[in-house]
Amino acid sequence: MRFLHLSALAACFASVPAVAQEPGQRPWWLGDRPETVAGPALAPIEDVRTNAPFADGTELSRLSDSVTATGDVQLSGADVGEEGGAATLLADQITLSGDRTLTASGGVVVWYQGTRLVADAVRYDGETGDMAVSGPIHLTRPGLAGTDSEAVLIADQAELTQDMREGLLRGARLVLAREMQLAATEVALTGEGRYTTLRHVVASSCQVCASDPVPLWEIRARQITHDTQEHKLLFEHPQLRAFGLPVAAWPGTLTAPDPSVERMSGFLRPSIRTTSGLGFGVMLPWFRTLGPHADVTLTPYLAASETQTLMTRYRHAFRTGEMEWNGAVSRDDIRPGRTRGYLFGAARWELPRQYNLGLQVQMTSDRAYLLDYGISDADRLWSGLTLDRITADKLVWARAGNYHSLRVDENNTTSPAQVADVMWQKRWSLAGGEAGLDWSLHGHRRPSSQDQIGRDMARATLAANWRGSRIVAGGIVASAGAGVDADFYAIRDDSRYAHRVVRALPWLSVGLRYPLTGSDGRASYLLEPVAQIVWSPGQSDTDVPNEDSRQVEFDEGNLFALSRYPGFDRRETGLRANLGVQWTRFDPAGWQMSVAGGRIVRSGGDENAGASTAIQGKRSDWLLAAHYADNSGLSIANRALIDDDLSISRDELRIGWARPGLQLSLGYLWLQADEAEDRPKNTAELTGEIGWQLARGWWATANTRHDFQAGRTQTAGFGVTYRNECITVELGAKRRFTSTDEVRPDTDVDLSVRLGGFGRQTASPGTVARRACMR
Repeated sequence: MRFLHLSALAACFASVPAVAQEPGQRPWWLGDRPETVAGPALAPIEDVRTNAPFADGTELSRLSDSVTATGDVQLSGADVGEEGGAATLLADQITLSGDRTLTASGGVVVWYQGTRLVADAVRYDGETGDMAVSGPIHLTRPGLAGTDSEAVLIADQAELTQDMREGLLRGARLVLAREMQLAATEVALTGEGRYTTLRHVVASSCQVCASDPVPLWEIRARQITHDTQEHKLLFEHPQLRAFGLPVAAWPGTLTAPDPSVERMSGFLRPSIRTTSGLGFGVMLPWFRTLGPHADVTLTPYLAASETQTLMTRYRHAFRTGEMEWNGAVSRDDIRPGRTRGYLFGAARWELPRQYNLGLQVQMTSDRAYLLDYGISDADRLWSGLTLDRITADKLVWARAGNYHSLRVDENNTTSPAQVADVMWQKRWSLAGGEAGLDWSLHGHRRPSSQDQIGRDMARATLAANWRGSRIVAGGIVASAGAGVDADFYAIRDDSRYAHRVVRALPWLSVGLRYPLTGSDGRASYLLEPVAQIVWSPGQSDTDVPNEDSRQVEFDEGNLFALSRYPGFDRRETGLRANLGVQWTRFDPAGWQMSVAGGRIVRSGGDENAGASTAIQGKRSDWLLAAHYADNSGLSIANRALIDDDLSISRDELRIGWARPGLQLSLGYLWLQADEAEDRPKNTAELTGEIGWQLARGWWATANTRHDFQAGRTQTAGFGVTYRNECITVELGAKRRFTSTDEVRPDTDVDLSVRLGGFGRQTASPGTVARRACMR
């Protein structure tokens, strides 16, 4: 084995004069430049994301995450460094004939300016600067190995220039990002390595075996050009074949992204959607990039004479922010003669001093449109502005906007429509503890001006508090706190209340925790009893309406809170003790279990009259909670509220199991009827979602939501996905059983097919059915 690193060889490589070309100029023998070739384009897959609704029924409109802010553009592989002007040659045998001809044979490896050539033999002519290479040949850029921009050229013979960026390869195969394979009779490298042109080529991302050389699908073309700068593939007169049989052809030139591309103008993956309301339909999105910082998507949706719909999406990323707008306009047979549609938009900007400004717009023509077209399950829409700034010791948050309800049981004239909130919080260390100062504003307006049902209200709250803790004798953790909350109300259009109300509520609290740890030689344990006493003067809350504290949660998260009410209009008062205990077992086998329980005891029950039955009276319901988790991915959580008669008033069970071939999520909720929370009937509901591996490459999903009190299923769905190394097929069906005056039951079936190797692939659960070749 010989190793050669010669300045003479470098001089030979550098002595050949370069052909003068304008930047980006394409050699004349390859025809027009790819950027100017007319014809349709296949773009990468469109990202599909869902938005979880908030507790108030609204949903946050999504923001873009694929566009790049102006001035922050990066090209894949741009950070691959050059190795200098000298070439490095490694071979078993090296001979020099004459003055300028070098021949290397036997395990030849050549490195030059980030390019590596592996071959059986190389003959370099110093006079012309050309190399004759015999194979098998591998031409790569090691700096891009393992990345989406990786490209490997494999050939039998080649004639290359000195920099290995131009030349002709015969019996060649090009592999892009370890996905797309292109086999051709010959390959031409031009444009200083920018263009790779394959003639009489077959392209596929499917595994091809010698025993079964027919791939699942393939594209045959007279010529395919790969533009490494634009990351495009240009197919001339392509023909698509499945199982060796022609299924489609295009008479001109077709462009497609290589596997490294996330965004490229063209048609996105079509989707077939069939619903009971709209019938059979096809959606064909057209995607247009507007530079690296913006793009637009237009999606015609045609469904068997039932609908003519145009959907659109616009995304824009700024240097200090981003925005996304989604909308659609429809004419359908569900509501003949009416134009239906929606508009959802979101934007966010970074302001000076770490402030962030947000904008959200949500509008729809009618209640049922979002469900009919599978856009959103939100039953309240919110449009408005937000402002926030969060630091280690300070919070500034503000929101102002308009609510629009889509619920059948809500009237938009008597529900709060215009709502504004401002919150300012400051924390600092004081006297061995933490002091805080909170200030908040809230106001809402109802469109109606009728007495009582059209009530408008504004509130200002100022709160000052101090909390501290320390470890005392015996390892007991003692804590104390004190504070005062002051509220200022302005009430209008409700004769039951005064126009101006001022109230103040001081409070004191002390608490003791006694954490005890132990071990039985195998597992370790933690036992922690907690007692907290809170006092605040008893007072009536009937002087102000209860607008923000109608739904009370009582769980282990707020057992030791000053008040279980979520808002400001109601607060717990009087002398009370919060008592609880928690026991946890840590097993070295990898599982953990904890049990917690507690209740609230009061000196008098009148102070909390009108609250949820779970916390009313001198003694609240018993709170019991249990959690289990192990290293197999199984987690179980259950919490229940039990009264003194041992009857359950609330129970919530959550089960999750995440394994390589199984993803399970189950939830059961039971709520007893409670007039204080506007719940006249019992609630019993089951939600479930499961995904499991049917076989290699096959992944199935199912979900349901069932109302036991009503005795009917609300939603149900099923889906199956097949994925191998070169194709992804997704089939899904869901049924919505909800029936109202404006929303009717609907069945939705979706089908989509994606060929691998075009654009960047998205991660999916389950395994991939990769074809294995038998030798």
